[in-house]
Amino acid sequence: MRFGAAVLRSYQSRFAVEEVILNAGPADGEILVRIAGCGMCRTDLAVRRSAGRSPLPAVLGHEGAGVVVETGGPDTGLSVGDHVVLSFDSCGRCRNCMGAAPAYCDSFASLNLFGGRKENAARFTDAAGDELAPRWFGQSSFAEYAMVPARNAVRVDPSLPVELLGPLGCGFLTGAGAVFNSFGVGPGDTIAVFGAGAVGLAAVMAATAAGAVTVAVDRHPERLALAERLRAIPLHAASADLPDRIQRLTDGGAQYALDTTGSAQLINDALRALRPTGHLGLVARLHTALPLEPGALDRGRRISHICEGDAVPGLLIPRLTGLWQAGWFPFDQLIRTYPLADINEAERDCDAGRVVKPVLVPQGGGDERGVSTPLPV
Repeated sequence: MRFGAAVLRSYQSRFAVEEVILNAGPADGEILVRIAGCGMCRTDLAVRRSAGRSPLPAVLGHEGAGVVVETGGPDTGLSVGDHVVLSFDSCGRCRNCMGAAPAYCDSFASLNLFGGRKENAARFTDAAGDELAPRWFGQSSFAEYAMVPARNAVRVDPSLPVELLGPLGCGFLTGAGAVFNSFGVGPGDTIAVFGAGAVGLAAVMAATAAGAVTVAVDRHPERLALAERLRAIPLHAASADLPDRIQRLTDGGAQYALDTTGSAQLINDALRALRPTGHLGLVARLHTALPLEPGALDRGRRISHICEGDAVPGLLIPRLTGLWQAGWFPFDQLIRTYPLADINEAERDCDAGRVVKPVLVPQGGGDERGVSTPLPV
């Protein structure tokens, strides 16, 4: 089977849309999905800074959504024609997977980041017959089609705009999951979200849906305006006495804080903004030592890292689509669509902060301005 895909051949090169080849159909437990849309996540772009740990050439993309066109074996639980959102890969057998914590799978890094599943890897080649890296996050969905372990796929209502649903499998899942799962935010709780990008704004929407008082911190005025439209209290990251201001806005300190920036200064500010026994969650990967200021981590405050929103995708994704249908999780307002051929433009816009969540549409979609039409909620 031949189809178009965006191939990254070196850590410095641009993406190139090429013909790639699948030399066999789905094996047991796999499905073949025609991709309707795939979000671009900063984890995809971080491959360029991975110090050679992520094998190339590769087809990236791990926020895919589309329609099942073929299934392998009788036990996938899915049928041809099903609409699915694709999420991260996990083994399904280790202690954490069995304990409903697949984001902490013992094999998470090897399955998703550093090579993927090795079995049948040679089925995926470029037009010259040279092997491409095994599937990125179990999908490699910057492409017209993706071969996916059925475990990665979540069936969704076919009446939903499937081309926009892919980011629910990672970025939006991470932000919303941190609020719902990691923190258990409820009515009247207080939360400060540092960084109003895709993950942070998903957390803002989830916190609003949960009935919390939310403060959004960012350095970009347009991001703060968007957070305010989503019912958060906007606060510029350069504000003087930032922790004190958050404490005043949250009546003595936030119960929860979520940092999506990886900034040591903002992480310390977030800790200081917490009330006693408050909980700070980090979702960004830290690349240097994190110095904590004296007094930042005291009075019962705690800090933890959150992976994929502590989510079981098959449970959280339907919850998020239900909230969208009810008008409480308007994630479509964060999306700008691009044809797959414009992937390099999408990367530039993402890096420059001109777009919150780019979504690549392989089948000739995306309008000429690269902006999706807002949908009713």
